[in-house]
Amino acid sequence: MLKRILSQRPHLPITKSEFKKIPEVPGIYIFFLGKEALYVGKAKSLRSRLNSYLTIHIGPKTRKMLTEAEYFIYVKSESELEALLLEAELIRSEQPPYNTVAKDDKHPLYIKITREKYPRVITARKSDQLASLVTYGPFPSSTNVRSVLRMLRKIIPYSDHKLGKKACIYSQIGFCNPCPSSIEAQTDIQTKQALRRKYRSNLRMLKNILSRRSKAVIQSLYRQMAILSKNQGYEAAAQIREKIQKLEYILQPITPVSDFIENPNLSEDILASESNELEKVISKYLPVKNKLARIECFDVAHLGGTKQTASMVTFINGQPEKSLYRHFKIRTIRKADDIAAMREIAARRVKSLRGWGRPDLIVVDGGKAQVTTFREVFLKEGVPVVGLAKRMETLVIPNPQGVMANFVEVRLKPPALNLIQRLRDEAHRFARRYHHFLVKKDLIS
Repeated sequence: MLKRILSQRPHLPITKSEFKKIPEVPGIYIFFLGKEALYVGKAKSLRSRLNSYLTIHIGPKTRKMLTEAEYFIYVKSESELEALLLEAELIRSEQPPYNTVAKDDKHPLYIKITREKYPRVITARKSDQLASLVTYGPFPSSTNVRSVLRMLRKIIPYSDHKLGKKACIYSQIGFCNPCPSSIEAQTDIQTKQALRRKYRSNLRMLKNILSRRSKAVIQSLYRQMAILSKNQGYEAAAQIREKIQKLEYILQPITPVSDFIENPNLSEDILASESNELEKVISKYLPVKNKLARIECFDVAHLGGTKQTASMVTFINGQPEKSLYRHFKIRTIRKADDIAAMREIAARRVKSLRGWGRPDLIVVDGGKAQVTTFREVFLKEGVPVVGLAKRMETLVIPNPQGVMANFVEVRLKPPALNLIQRLRDEAHRFARRYHHFLVKKDLIS
């Protein structure tokens, strides 16, 4: 790996002017003497970390390393987690002298998956002789290792304990699910085999993520979600969707705070990029006459058909404009019928185009039926309508030809996905707020 990095990346001088050119992104950096790696480090902000080497408050070992080093190389990563795993892989393969010289008498920390009937995921020092199925590391910072494992365990449960007579306490909060102890306690053979398969599947996903194959994991989860949804296993599909969202969150790049200080307009730039990406996606299928400056999103809330309400939230240039929010109390429907409720709201909204303003795009919280309902009303007005399907988090886009449309389902990615999800979540919050108000009013009257 190091040979490939050396041949593909520029060899940069260790100077203040060069450090200032480094982007504020997660990644790893390597100091070299000739072709020998002296030190490998990781950072959530490469520029800030490298600039810290030029301060006067550095230790004698670091100062000696900088004196010996002739140049450095950096490699950007998609997230801090990716940088941490890449750093550990390079330290293990290259054993740079300034990484292997311990600060004290402790050995570096490793992540080990044990070779047992139910493999455990544990942290261990190099001196530990426990047989392992696979080992990751060394990780210079034990704090980082344990933090990563805590994050991953909330998404992909695993066991870190030996078999016992009853399920462990972590199984009660979903961190050890299925728990090996409870699997062994099962008397039904089919149930036991199903739980074993689930446990092995969790371990495979964890190994792939720790091996920096997280994209493959996410793609596999998307395929599972699609199959479950097709077979009407909606509850299980929703659980997988939540797992995907959490994984994508911890793997996404984070904009450093210093970028906002250096560029006061960065927040507006990020919002503009979200709108531009969304416009690019939609314009492939629908005619978009104007820039997506004003986007409205609609949602319905009720409890078993009672106290039915709906919301309209409006975003201007990617930001909520609360003066343009509207609540609706459903007047014509007395039972749980989201489609009929959407039809009423669409009819009421189209009458107020002149008074409330004209949207560049309408987003409805729902799938094909909800989109069709709104589109039938707004087709003559030339306002494009799309939906966000909850089960798959996909954008539902109608074919522009005719009222009875065919549909295209597009799986969005950030930054466009960020904007659509903010719209949907805000519409959901605003609809529920009015619904709760009506329920509370009825209870105390």
